[in-house]
Amino acid sequence: MSRRSRKATPETAAARPTVTICRGCCCGTAAKVPRLDHEAQLTDLRTSLAGVAMVRRTDCLDACERANVIVIQPSTEGRRAGGRPVWLGQVNDPGAAADITTWVRDGGPGLAEAPDILDLYTFTPSRRVRHELED
Repeated sequence: MSRRSRKATPETAAARPTVTICRGCCCGTAAKVPRLDHEAQLTDLRTSLAGVAMVRRTDCLDACERANVIVIQPSTEGRRAGGRPVWLGQVNDPGAAADITTWVRDGGPGLAEAPDILDLYTFTPSRRVRHELED
């Protein structure tokens, strides 16, 4: 099987939730968030969500004051059910990443209720920032 055929097609990628992890100028740096193993957080999310969600790393989500930022985008089915992207900021605790994993494994936005604890991390970014992520 070639590498090309193993990659997720747009149809299969959209069928799953997408977890976007900011790792730019502030998020993912020890200078901004010193007591977190940023690479371990990313690796843990990729490992625990393999086959369940597409986990991608991005340079900057332009919400640096809320480092570390993670956005959970619904699957196609989740979007049809009314799910919308959920922005989480200050995800600097291993327990928060575990809660995110549980929620996404249960279906994510639109299909499963987020654990109440994630309300502490949820925020609404500017319209410009939201628009850029969805493009």
